[in-house]
Amino acid sequence: MRFGIVLFTSDRNITPAAAAKAAEDRGFDSFFVPEHTHIPVKREAAHPQTGDASLPDDRYMRTLDPWVALGTAAAVTSRIELSTAVALPTESDCITLAKTIATLDHLSGGRVTLGAGFGWNTDELTDHGVPGNKRRTVLREYVEAMRALWTEEEASYTGDFVNFGPSWAWPKPVQSHIPVLIGAGGTEKTFKWIARSGDGWITTPYESDVSASTSLLMKHWEEAGREGTPRVVALAYKPNPEQLATWAEAGVTDVLYGLPDKPEPDVLAYLDRLATKLAPLGLATP
Repeated sequence: MRFGIVLFTSDRNITPAAAAKAAEDRGFDSFFVPEHTHIPVKREAAHPQTGDASLPDDRYMRTLDPWVALGTAAAVTSRIELSTAVALPTESDCITLAKTIATLDHLSGGRVTLGAGFGWNTDELTDHGVPGNKRRTVLREYVEAMRALWTEEEASYTGDFVNFGPSWAWPKPVQSHIPVLIGAGGTEKTFKWIARSGDGWITTPYESDVSASTSLLMKHWEEAGREGTPRVVALAYKPNPEQLATWAEAGVTDVLYGLPDKPEPDVLAYLDRLATKLAPLGLATP
């Protein structure tokens, strides 16, 4: 089982570069950041955790651009995986985003994973011209089109929301296949999408039974004829040996721990404590 860190970035306190380097120095395998381009003040979409228009954290309106944040992290690290939990690809231009991700993978030596969401905030999506009832279809087309740009010498794509003719686009990613993980509730709909178009699942903070959900994902993965097993990234609050053992048996491959929104010295102290607790559980501390 791999252990990672997720930093809910903001324009306050510790920077992504400092957090990523500290995580790598302490043996963590991955570093994740989120994305929201903006939060409409007036909206109809309810937050999945609060159930209404209120937000559980004001960082939703203060998040840094994830790819710029990961670029700064790439410059000061050499090993740690660079990912998003989660990015909202459909809120960007598809061709431009493909270039951004390919460039980061190229410059980081092949360390990028795309953790993507469908977008709970449909009002945010609407401002980007994405119909809320089509957000899964739009994301599928984005992933297919970006994969074409990443792998084909002359890429083209024709869909309902993405269209471009034969085109050249370099750099290509270092990785032959950039993994795409979907962060969403563990439902039949989510797992069918992953089994068709993704490489794994990132749990939500409010997932009630990760083990049962993972079993459902495996079922759809096998029914879709996919080889191997999907990657499963579970969000955890604190190290719990019994929970980790149960998750590992269910097929969880990675566990992420969130960093506090505090100044750098406080975050570094937290990471030290977390690494000490995880060392007996498999964290390969330097």
